[in-house]
Amino acid sequence: MNTGDKMPDLLGLDAEGREVRISDYPGKKIALYFYPKDSTPGCTAQACSLRDNYQALLDAGYQVIGCSIDSPAAHRRFAEKNALPFPLISDADHHLVELAGVWGEKTMAGRKYFGTLRTTFILAPDGTIEQVILPKQIKTKIHAEQILAL
Repeated sequence: MNTGDKMPDLLGLDAEGREVRISDYPGKKIALYFYPKDSTPGCTAQACSLRDNYQALLDAGYQVIGCSIDSPAAHRRFAEKNALPFPLISDADHHLVELAGVWGEKTMAGRKYFGTLRTTFILAPDGTIEQVILPKQIKTKIHAEQILAL
């Protein structure tokens, strides 16, 4: 998906099985961030940056929502261990990552595989994509500051 496209209102289910909708946050911009895997160093750094700056993000009019293909149980453990105050969507069926275009080929240690490409979409309150922060642009340790600088 690109700037100007619209995300569906229903994004998916959180770690507790509750629906997460854009319309649940009227008047808020949504920072919808896709990340590869719970409890890995880069993903933990990114989530903790967003956690540590969560109040500043709220004050700036943002709601943060994370999404990965991990299970609800993995999300619960990750959120509890790191005291994450925002919802994490479990996209185990790959519906949202494929719709958003963030499921793609990656390479690690010379091995090619498919996975989630770390990407953040800034959504207007109606779900329209206003900005996309691409994988090569994201700095996990200061990701909240990147969003606040937009």
